[in-house]
Amino acid sequence: MKLNSNYWEERYQNNEIGWDVGTISTPLKEYINQIEDKSIKILIPGAGNSHEFDYLIANGFQNVFVLDFAQSPLDNILKRVPNCNPNQLIKSDFFEHENKYDLIIEQTFFCALDPSLRKGYVQKMKELLNPNGKLAGLFFQFPLTEVGPPFGGSKEEYNSLFENDFYLKILETAHNSIKPREGNELFFIFTKK
Repeated sequence: MKLNSNYWEERYQNNEIGWDVGTISTPLKEYINQIEDKSIKILIPGAGNSHEFDYLIANGFQNVFVLDFAQSPLDNILKRVPNCNPNQLIKSDFFEHENKYDLIIEQTFFCALDPSLRKGYVQKMKELLNPNGKLAGLFFQFPLTEVGPPFGGSKEEYNSLFENDFYLKILETAHNSIKPREGNELFFIFTKK
């Protein structure tokens, strides 16, 4: 199965979006709450309906961009946040995107990619981040299977994937996940080397 833009568009059209909890997840909300510099440039890749975007905008962050290669979730964001600049909603393939960011927020994007793309994901994240830029968010913590998305992974795998290109500041089981994801999420903050 090829996880291309048509695949994802169809999922949104058919409302097959079980990963979308309808609001920002608690670990990301609490992380965003402690960011003092609201001028930083932020990307949310594979954003989907991106409730994180709504939360960031509502809390004074204006330099926020979402990227997805399905059109429906971008349209959904525009309906929910009508005062946002449409240029902040980017319809593109993550691996073809070019820009620089201070912070990239990971929320169910990594686990949606075919596992064969994981090394490419790490390199692209490094490329998109400014010096000392941060990649922060949540990875799933359950055995990697052939069946997905979502595709799982482990703390050990994430360590080995990222340690050459990032300082792994935090990589631990999230203590404040929503009930259905309790024990299955790792919260992380990685800084570009």
